[in-house]
Amino acid sequence: MERLRATARVVKGELRVYRLLLEDRRTPRTARWLLGLAVGYAFLPFDLVPDFVPGLGHLDDLVVIPALVLLALRIVPRDLVEEYRALVRAEAEGAGPSTPPAGSPVASVEAQGGDGPGDPGEMMERVGGP
Repeated sequence: MERLRATARVVKGELRVYRLLLEDRRTPRTARWLLGLAVGYAFLPFDLVPDFVPGLGHLDDLVVIPALVLLALRIVPRDLVEEYRALVRAEAEGAGPSTPPAGSPVASVEAQGGDGPGDPGEMMERVGGP
């Protein structure tokens, strides 16, 4: 049972890494497309081989999705993947609040000193409102 829990933690961590890679501007566009396709393929109701086909129905999910993810990870710079894996590991170990990596969208907004382009106070100042 402990082995199953450990595997679930690893999968959950990897999914978080992939989500962070999708959001990071440093991730190449092609890799983002491939990760997006993998997520879409997993959740869309149609497959290359319909799921009701005995034996082969779910086998295509076990081949197509990991292939897309592995291809995407080959395109992403290795140090970026390792950076996010270290971040996710630190979060899982309870190392306290984590700071987002430098190129991530969250870090970019924090560096600008605002709540982002949609900050109401900043927008009102620009248009001369109250």
